Amino acid sequence: MTASTLLLYISLFLGAQILLGIAYGVLRKSAATALPAVEERAQQTGRTSAAWNGLRAFHVVRRVFEDAAQTQCSFYLEPVDGLALPAFKPGQFLTFSLPLPAQPGEVARTLTRCYSLSDSPAPDHYRVTIKRVLAPAQPPGLPDGLGSRYFHDHVHVGSILQLRAPSGHFHLDTQSLTPVVLVAGGIGITPMLSMLLWCAQHQPQRAVHLYFGVRNSAEQACKAALEDMASTLPQLRLHVVYSKPLPTDRLGVDYQHPGHVDLVLFKQTLPHGAHAFYICGPGAMLESLVPGLAGWGVASSDIHFEAFGPASVRQPADGAKAQAAGGAVSIPVHFQRSGRTLDWNGKQANLLDFAELHGIPVESGCRSGSCGSCVSTLLGGAVDYDSPPDYDLAPGQCLLCVGRPREALALDA
Repeated sequence: MTASTLLLYISLFLGAQILLGIAYGVLRKSAATALPAVEERAQQTGRTSAAWNGLRAFHVVRRVFEDAAQTQCSFYLEPVDGLALPAFKPGQFLTFSLPLPAQPGEVARTLTRCYSLSDSPAPDHYRVTIKRVLAPAQPPGLPDGLGSRYFHDHVHVGSILQLRAPSGHFHLDTQSLTPVVLVAGGIGITPMLSMLLWCAQHQPQRAVHLYFGVRNSAEQACKAALEDMASTLPQLRLHVVYSKPLPTDRLGVDYQHPGHVDLVLFKQTLPHGAHAFYICGPGAMLESLVPGLAGWGVASSDIHFEAFGPASVRQPADGAKAQAAGGAVSIPVHFQRSGRTLDWNGKQANLLDFAELHGIPVESGCRSGSCGSCVSTLLGGAVDYDSPPDYDLAPGQCLLCVGRPREALALDA
């Protein structure tokens, strides 16, 4: 082989290497830009979705009783339009607009009710679990809960429901790995199920302690599902507490503790260290646990709570603050349509409680500043809130269920 031939081969080899390098660079650049394009197409085809405004139609595709007594029923909902659903934060709720059947001589009306999502986020369906609220024994003649009765008696597979997008400030901190303590009383288990299922899917390494207080096995929702998760999730510690166990209920098998969920039980069973507490249950449970945890030294930022029904943990009202400072509060509140002016003394937690106490007819729904049922037009004065409400208020409106008068007030109510 001559020197000139060898030089020719070397030149051809180097040229080929250069061409291959250029081609590889072009391919890398194409691949780098392809992924965002694919993601953008996925968004355009509906795999992700933003929250919607106003009401959206859903049909019921399934209903399942979750307890032996058949008082707690899960409703699976899919959007009529077939589009993807926005993700929600575990613990949030849906707001329903329910057309109540009119009784003879009555005018049909719409009822607003909020129910916690009881499943982890999915792109194709939502689930809510609703307990039939029975009328109290005294006084006699009172009806069962309107919202729960509507669902249990009138909502079936194929029914169409109108609802607003998920909302609510009570939700799991999904950016944290701090061990979490989920505390549920009765149907308060619903947002805890959403949090627990989310942790199982996305944070299986996160320690979760679930305390679930019910009367007995007949009233325990999702019993088999919880026991299955407790046996398969190594980081889950399940504490079921029965206050009135049945003769057939077995301690150590059906439930772990007798009595009630309380601070003593936490001290006996929780490991040392920081925990984030999420509590949902009747008002009496919250009234006991929330200040108890604070007194135990748990930071307020680690105590999250939500009450079902009208009760909640009451923050110190204006009157209590003023009396503590040696003063008194007397703010006139005028209800225009009712033609009454009343003196606010700060003993009620909010304007809705105040109005109901004095027989002022006002609508209500969630009683937590989310659904807008109690919205009223401000004719004069201003209203204060402990935190900004979920519901988007128009200028000149206020929410009675979470608002308190800052000064002399006039309301269109």
